[in-house]
Amino acid sequence: MSTHTSTAYRALAIPSATLARLRVADDAGHACAPRAATDGGDPLRCCLRPSAPGERIALVSYAPLRRWAAETGAEPGAYDEQGPVFIHAEDCGGPAPSEAYPFSRPGALRVLRRYDAAGRIVGGRLLELPEIPADGFDQALAEAFADPAVALVHVRAVEYGCFHFEVRRP
Repeated sequence: MSTHTSTAYRALAIPSATLARLRVADDAGHACAPRAATDGGDPLRCCLRPSAPGERIALVSYAPLRRWAAETGAEPGAYDEQGPVFIHAEDCGGPAPSEAYPFSRPGALRVLRRYDAAGRIVGGRLLELPEIPADGFDQALAEAFADPAVALVHVRAVEYGCFHFEVRRP
């Protein structure tokens, strides 16, 4: 059995400039409505860690493919979707350096959606995280990026379809 602890690919949090805009109005046009995290554990996409009880967080609508397409000139068309994500209500400084994929626990189900340079889905994979989650992610991402058409991968939770993080071609 492997003792893999580092990641071969880099999980990307929501960029700070995008977060600044989401803290005013989200991608659905709603005003940001901060609240205190009650129990904690909400997956924060700004710093790629769970919230702690009492932290000021917000649930906002985020369109990750739309944001990437604006940077690259892609036209995702109907593949442009938005969904809820948790972020800190104020700037948190982003993720701390880590050698682990965020929001990983053995047995968790993830969907890895593959997108091409035009922003179209070109495949996907269901992944049940193994005992050493990094090994499962590394294998699934290597598989995805073995296809030269794949420009980026979005990792989502199966249960709610929530966007967790993005991985771009190395």
